[in-house]
Amino acid sequence: MRYSVIYLIQDIYYPILAAVGVPTNMVTIAILSRGKCGLSKCITCYLVGMAVADLLVIISDPILSWIGAKYFPDSFLHITPVCSLTAVLASVATVVSVWLTVAFTFDRFVAICCEKLKRKYCTVKTAAVIVGTVNVLSCLESVPWYFTYQPLYIVDNIPWYCPYTSAFLFSSTWAAFEMFHYILTPCVPFLLILLLNVLTVRRIIVSSRVRQGLQGISKGENHKDPELQNRKKSIVLLFSISSSFILLWITRVVYNLYRRITIVRFYYSTNDPRLITDRVSVMLQALSSCTNTCIYVVTQSKFREELKNTVKYPLKSMFKLVKP
Repeated sequence: MRYSVIYLIQDIYYPILAAVGVPTNMVTIAILSRGKCGLSKCITCYLVGMAVADLLVIISDPILSWIGAKYFPDSFLHITPVCSLTAVLASVATVVSVWLTVAFTFDRFVAICCEKLKRKYCTVKTAAVIVGTVNVLSCLESVPWYFTYQPLYIVDNIPWYCPYTSAFLFSSTWAAFEMFHYILTPCVPFLLILLLNVLTVRRIIVSSRVRQGLQGISKGENHKDPELQNRKKSIVLLFSISSSFILLWITRVVYNLYRRITIVRFYYSTNDPRLITDRVSVMLQALSSCTNTCIYVVTQSKFREELKNTVKYPLKSMFKLVKP
């Protein structure tokens, strides 16, 4: 059988994604954890949680599931319990990343639209509780994926490889679980993020007009309101993260719904358009684990400054060592 172009693309794409995604997410975690980016501790808690989840997505999916399977065909990664655990880890990390995006969006909605609730909700303690709760619930929701695989064969009492069980492929119970999983992540988050963003934009437009009216600002005047400037920065960060998430996940969401509705179980060839759509949607979904760092660099000046300092520090240390 001729090797499909889509698989050749993946052979190049996933190593590059891993080489970029792991260090960028690690640097992001380090920079945000220092708390010197001008962001509140509440926002920082959500962003660090998202970066950790994205790092785990990169490790569990491109590295262990694809690169490990491709370049280490006889390694322990192909033992059935190990690859089953890898699938669970990938699911947990993905669900956590998606729902922390929702939590961050809701936090910004409360901060901008709900003045009374803001003082009680937008705190580090609340953020930590939400991050912890999301992690626990994501683990519980992802456990069933462990039982969707069966060994291809057993050698010396060791089960090898992870094809899907026939029950998973043909059972209506598993079909219902998979549909529930894809509705929960990320269909519901899609709707929540869109709704919260619409309400937030509406609130910002109304409050901005009111503030400008109270301050007597005409259209021709150039007056900088610190409160409006802070809201603008916050909303740019929020919309950048939300838009990136929606754009990179939309193909995967639509295809998964199509696959279950039309009962797609097999592909007829490696050039089947459905297979290509499936693979492209997975690659775009994986890319979403690397985009937040770029968003911080573009939208947050203090993050850029911290990133420059992080890059310069080891270089300065090396120059000091080699300098006579």
